[in-house]
Amino acid sequence: MDSPTTPVPSRALRRQNPAEQQSLAAVLRSSLWMLGLLFLASGVINVLMLTGSIYMMQVYDRVLGSQSVPTLIALSLIAIAAYALQGQLEFLRARALALIGEGIDAEIGPRVMTVAAELPLRQSSAALGDGSVESGLVNFRHLEAIRGFLAGPGSSALFDLPWMPLYVAAAFLIHAWLGWLIVGGAMMSLLLTLLAEFLSKNSTRLFIETKSELNGLTEAIVRAAEAVRAMGMLPDLARRWNNVHARTMAAQRRQTYSVGALVIVARTFRTILQSAVLGLGSYLAIKGQMSAGALIAASILASRALAPVDMAIGSWRGFVGARHGYTRLNKVLRLFPSQPQLFALPPPAKSLDVDNITVTAPGSPANPPKIVVRRARFHLEAGQALGVIGASASGKSSLARGVIGLWPLHAGNVLLDNASITQWSPVDLGRAIGYLPQDVQLIDGSIGENVARFETDASPADIIAATEAAGFHDHVKALGGYDTRIGNGGTHLSAGQRQRLGLARALYKKPFLVVLDEPNANLDQDGEAAVVRAISAVKARKGIAIVIAHRPQAIAAVDFLLLMHEGDMITLGPRDEVLQKFVLNAQQFKRPIPKVV
Repeated sequence: MDSPTTPVPSRALRRQNPAEQQSLAAVLRSSLWMLGLLFLASGVINVLMLTGSIYMMQVYDRVLGSQSVPTLIALSLIAIAAYALQGQLEFLRARALALIGEGIDAEIGPRVMTVAAELPLRQSSAALGDGSVESGLVNFRHLEAIRGFLAGPGSSALFDLPWMPLYVAAAFLIHAWLGWLIVGGAMMSLLLTLLAEFLSKNSTRLFIETKSELNGLTEAIVRAAEAVRAMGMLPDLARRWNNVHARTMAAQRRQTYSVGALVIVARTFRTILQSAVLGLGSYLAIKGQMSAGALIAASILASRALAPVDMAIGSWRGFVGARHGYTRLNKVLRLFPSQPQLFALPPPAKSLDVDNITVTAPGSPANPPKIVVRRARFHLEAGQALGVIGASASGKSSLARGVIGLWPLHAGNVLLDNASITQWSPVDLGRAIGYLPQDVQLIDGSIGENVARFETDASPADIIAATEAAGFHDHVKALGGYDTRIGNGGTHLSAGQRQRLGLARALYKKPFLVVLDEPNANLDQDGEAAVVRAISAVKARKGIAIVIAHRPQAIAAVDFLLLMHEGDMITLGPRDEVLQKFVLNAQQFKRPIPKVV
């Protein structure tokens, strides 16, 4: 049996239809051939495990009776060879199982990462069968549980369990009474295994859920470390963390107690059975129905027959965790199937049409889902810019997310050059869009990598052009150059520097549609002037810009203004006309809306 050198499922999956690669089950099916080989190899291993029994029987019955040293040497050499072959096969089996786990990780890991990125942006259709919604990081833990179980001893025990009848048959060959005694022991062991499943199922599920809740709370506290420390929130958050931690430990304790007790019972039962076999064998030997060597061999057989059960029960927590992870991942991956390869359209260059779109908030448990923007519509030609204004929570940012395809559309459509944005692949569409979110989200890496959107073959000229368009090039030089690392989330930069870096990233490679959400929120007067110049440059190169703003400086270069209120369009028209109308009619709204003058 050759040792695999590459993750197993990868080769087989390449022969499948891409439409079939939608679930974890498909990945596992692609490695069935290897699992079948491992099952057969396990049969050989279990046959070789009879070596100890046969060797002891031959030594007691032949060597001691004949006092033949050459026979002892020959039997010993044969036994050593059998043990060596058994060890080699066990090593290869463990290595193959580990590689299968790595292969599953290699095939599913990128999909899980994609799901982790898309899940916060998707509607409640991502809910699983029990109504819960998995976070992206939990899915990685599910994958780790599957890989860890395959690489651990528990998976080997499952391969050995089907071969228990082999030891029973060997016991029957020695004496029928011994065979029936071991059959009874095997049945008892099977009952213990089923009991382990019954007792650990709920406790393991509860432990996994509370552990995920604890990890999520820990991550949230770490992310908000500055606010937690500055506003004295730590004691109260620590109490909440302690409560969740206590529930997690209680669930783990119940799980440990139930499975741990069964492990002890199974081990004690195996010892009792081994002694019972020895006692029965002694009785049969006294009656002359079997030899002393057969007595020792039967005792070893009894111990070996129940060893996989002990191992399986001891690894039951890992098995239940892997099974739970398999079930959840399978559901999640089916909800997020691999996208088919779309026909490559030319980059948009003419127009943007927002056709009566109704935007819903992702992850909303409501049915029907919560609508945040209703029937928004406008048309922009290349070289035009639109400003979107309104009070807080009026739907401005939600409209922007709906336009660029981040949030789901309940109705309507968004078209670039008269083609729906769904006709582009996410990668091609992303290259045609520059987006600066209100909360600038940066990734640990260098300044150049963040500006270039982490493209592996990014051109320095394109990076510099983007930073110059954002008025950020001189700042980069002052910070130490484009290779300067910014820290996780841009912690090494000021708020204004993060804003300018986000603007440069949005302008990278001159995308056709540039959407800026509060681009001047953290900028000084010079920064605001840079934003206005950037918007003017987008218009000059025949791009389209959408600017969401509270402050008037950001809309200085736009051609049209859209006023929103509580998710509805109120006014749309030329900038100066809308501003005049807005000021005149500001008192008609139910709540104050900041005046833009």
